[in-house]
Amino acid sequence: MTRLEKIYREKVVPVLQKEFSYSSSMQMPGIEKVSLNIGLGAASSNNKLMEEAMAELTAIAGQKAVVTRAKKSIAAFKLREGMPIGVRVTLRKDRMWDFLDKLMNFALPRVRDFRGIPDRGFDGRGNFTLGIKEHTIFPELEVDRVENPKGMNITIVTTAATDKEGKFLLDHLGMPFRK
Repeated sequence: MTRLEKIYREKVVPVLQKEFSYSSSMQMPGIEKVSLNIGLGAASSNNKLMEEAMAELTAIAGQKAVVTRAKKSIAAFKLREGMPIGVRVTLRKDRMWDFLDKLMNFALPRVRDFRGIPDRGFDGRGNFTLGIKEHTIFPELEVDRVENPKGMNITIVTTAATDKEGKFLLDHLGMPFRK
């Protein structure tokens, strides 16, 4: 059991039980998975950029990244069906808890002038999406060796039914939301 998972089970679950008065432990919101995505529109013409992004995302996640491909052809973007347009990783169980711990306690505080995360990234069903402008905030990457800093989307999928429950869960786990 990882450190953050232990905090969830011992401290967050009783607080959730008290706040929302759940009758069953199966109603308790939890975190299902974390999805990391780097979109690379320019990679359709530059294969080296795609390989670089794949290696960097694999290092950050601790799990092999998968190439995402275009579903449709779009002439205005010079995009054909099946062309590589990004890389993604889906984390579950221990890797997910380790990544969230690293994100909340190490990577986000490294952002210059960090004042917290805006809480407007919820989707209406308790899931939260966060956009990062530079993926170099993660300790696995050496800033000097990264040629092209890239943006990254992090989606935290929860079993919460509402945004209020999802925010309460993430807030008590230690997600640094803006006050």
